[in-house]
Amino acid sequence: MVVGLFLAPTALPLDAPPLPGAIFSTDSTCTDVNLNIFDDKEDVYIDGGPAHPGAAGLPDGSYCVQVTDPSGQSVLGMSDPGAVTVADGEFVQCYQLTSILKTASSGFTVPGFDDTPNPGGEYKVWVSTDCNFDNNSTKTDNFQVKAGCPRASVSVTTFYDTNANGVRDAGEQDIVGWRFHVYGHDNLQIKRETPRLAYPRIGFYTMVESSARESNWVHTNPGQLECTLDEYDTMFVDWGNVSIGAGGANAGAFWASKDGQALITTDDLAFLSSLYLRKATGADFNPATTKALSNWLVRATDTNMAYVLSVQLAAMQLNVRHTLVNGSALVYAPGLLLYGTVGLNSAGFISITDLMSAAAAEIQAHALTTAGSPDRAGQEALKDALEDANNNKNFTQSSPSTFSFSD
Repeated sequence: MVVGLFLAPTALPLDAPPLPGAIFSTDSTCTDVNLNIFDDKEDVYIDGGPAHPGAAGLPDGSYCVQVTDPSGQSVLGMSDPGAVTVADGEFVQCYQLTSILKTASSGFTVPGFDDTPNPGGEYKVWVSTDCNFDNNSTKTDNFQVKAGCPRASVSVTTFYDTNANGVRDAGEQDIVGWRFHVYGHDNLQIKRETPRLAYPRIGFYTMVESSARESNWVHTNPGQLECTLDEYDTMFVDWGNVSIGAGGANAGAFWASKDGQALITTDDLAFLSSLYLRKATGADFNPATTKALSNWLVRATDTNMAYVLSVQLAAMQLNVRHTLVNGSALVYAPGLLLYGTVGLNSAGFISITDLMSAAAAEIQAHALTTAGSPDRAGQEALKDALEDANNNKNFTQSSPSTFSFSD
């Protein structure tokens, strides 16, 4: 008889928790946090402690240091073990990198660190309790050195484009922390946030502005830029963004309700009768009573696109006439870009007044737009824009909403 042995499973070691605290590059004054653009390698110092006041500090003890390219694949310099000391959660002093590192090209015998292969002059410094620089035992920071190669100057900013015209106008505020990516020769890929001043090596670059995870943010000028930088070139990039949302409107269902009908005057009915509003048959609709208007609003179908466009136009006209919506307010209507709508700008924004004028002209010119009509698609784009506005989805906002990024 064979007797099997039962072995109790052994517990697998758990990964160490991530190292608390933070490190940052600075200069010889050791006062600036995250100063990360330097004229020369000798100007680069590192310091460390809590990520922000009140946060956890670094664990006390001795640390190894290395410098690599931004990807971490090329080691450019490394310190002896215990080059950095932490006491009471902070570096005991501010350390000059060229004094504590030795170059990889010398077999780690000559002080300093080698030039980065990164064409943007970017480096990454690693400080770790483990000289193998395992991720959970390590803190890193990136910095840039301008010396050593021909360079240009690039300033990248973003602004809140209140009037959605794609140009920074007086009083329009900076947006801090908007993400963008830089792609260049030698497979350079860098993720950055605005505002950013950099001194890249000369060459060809593509800069791509990220889109916010929140769908109510819209770019108001081109978000991708390709450029060739020559020595001593100075380039300024200023991306515009605006958030969209509510504008105070009421939808057609409100104006069909008792509360809405109570607001509608005989002057409103007379005005609506002047707009060539359409029925399902394409015939004119001239509301004589609020009851007739209510029935017409709730019975709309898109068999005749001119009918549902008329409904959205009537609702918005009532919103404006009752000062719920400002006619000069801008709404985002990118679906109209295919149709050359008067008043629409290149980013897809149009004022409520211009949008209503375009809708009124369309239903006057084309009363019956059933399936197969060549004018149906253009009317549907106008209907969608007005419907979004009546449902408070596409108005430009006076101040930025929150934003975040997934890339």
